Amino acid sequence: MQIDICAIGKVKEPYLRDGITEYLKRLSGFCTVKIVEFSEERVKENASVHEIESACQQEGKNLLKAAGQSGYLIAMDPAGISLSSEGFAGLVRRWEIDGPHHIAVLIGGPHGLSDEVRDQAGLLLSLSLMTFTHQMARFILLEQIYRAYTINRGLPYHR
Repeated sequence: MQIDICAIGKVKEPYLRDGITEYLKRLSGFCTVKIVEFSEERVKENASVHEIESACQQEGKNLLKAAGQSGYLIAMDPAGISLSSEGFAGLVRRWEIDGPHHIAVLIGGPHGLSDEVRDQAGLLLSLSLMTFTHQMARFILLEQIYRAYTINRGLPYHR
C-alpha cells in the first residue's frame, strides 16, 4: 500500500524529526510512505478573515495537487471522526485487502484546511479532541499508522 502524507509546514523540532524518521523506517516493512511538505502561506498577524481564507485556499490547492492520483483522500480535521487505534487498524486492513491501495492524508496549516479539501476528502479524520501542533500531528499520525499495522499483524507493539 502507498500512503502519501501531504502537509503544510516543515517539521522544525529535532525530536519530532527523529521520531518521524524512526516511524518511517519501521513502516517500510509494511507499506510505502512518502511525505510531501509545502510552505505555509504567509498571513500577517492581524489578517482579515478573507486573507486567512485565501491562504487556506492556496494551501489546499497545493495539497490537492500533491495528492494527485491517489485513490483516496483523508483530510485531518478537528471536526472529523475519531477512531480508536483498533478502529483505525480495521480501516487500514480493509484498504489493504479491498483497496484503495494508494491513500493521501492531507494535513493543513495553522488555519486549517480549505472547504475544497474537505469536500474532496473521502474521510475527515480527527486525531483527538485535543489540539496538537501540525508538526506533532504528523508524528502522531505516523505512530498510529504503524500501530495499525502491528495490530493487524498481531505484533506486540500495541500491547
